[in-house]
Amino acid sequence: MASFLASSRVPMSVVMVLFTLASLMGSSLGNFYQDFDIVWGDWRAMILNDGELLNLNLDQASGSGFQSKNEYLFGKIDMQLKLVPGNSAGTVTAYYLQSKGSAWDEIDFEFLGNLSGDPYILHTNVYSQGKGDKEQQFYLWFDPTADFHTYSILWNPQRIIFFVDGTPIREFKNMESIGVPFPKYQPMRLYSTLWNADNWATRGGLVKTDWSQAPFTASYTNFNANNSCVWFNGSSSCDTNNFSPPSWLSEDLDSANLDKLQWVQTNNMIYNYCTDAKRFPQGFPPECNMS
Repeated sequence: MASFLASSRVPMSVVMVLFTLASLMGSSLGNFYQDFDIVWGDWRAMILNDGELLNLNLDQASGSGFQSKNEYLFGKIDMQLKLVPGNSAGTVTAYYLQSKGSAWDEIDFEFLGNLSGDPYILHTNVYSQGKGDKEQQFYLWFDPTADFHTYSILWNPQRIIFFVDGTPIREFKNMESIGVPFPKYQPMRLYSTLWNADNWATRGGLVKTDWSQAPFTASYTNFNANNSCVWFNGSSSCDTNNFSPPSWLSEDLDSANLDKLQWVQTNNMIYNYCTDAKRFPQGFPPECNMS
């Protein structure tokens, strides 16, 4: 493109716009150098392959983690992960959106390790104004350590949907109308960490981390936040009069995806706070009574 522009009589202002667009298109492919900062673990977090791959490592001294450079206020965000293989008992790989402050909002994927041959547990939760307690847990229908799989969050003003390889596994609707807080006012960064939680992660803490297997490694690639509203200096990239609102800002599950959601929740859900009567002896949270 540079040689073409140099040989043609294109105004410099147009040249700069074209190069800016080219740069943005390049970053949209998910370059970890451009999109993330390493925030924990020193050398245990490594960006490889010219920014196309990121590895987090855990040893007995420390885990590791990273965070997005951008903050988002709504978005459709994808990341491909390959989880810790083998005996991952005691380890947790967390991948989540979170805002700042004591009354924070948060949307969680957490992958709880297990003994070799036993399935990972995918733990999900939603926090609003610092309060969560909305856990649902699932077994995956594949080995998440053998290859990369895509874990996605759709977050718009009406709902939050968790996806695995494009299949919805959980929907949390905005039910502010019945007094249930919903995260829609605070911008959030994307974080991921790999850490030791053997006091609770595997069988309630009965199975401890086997440090002879360290270092433990989780890998990331193909980050995509093209369909998102970036929050910068108090304003959103979606607040513009030049473009119509993107479709994902009002996206819902169609009938086919509702069927997929029902299949996963029937066959793969292993815990739902909305059915835990021992935990809520005075009655379930109000959102649990909504269809």
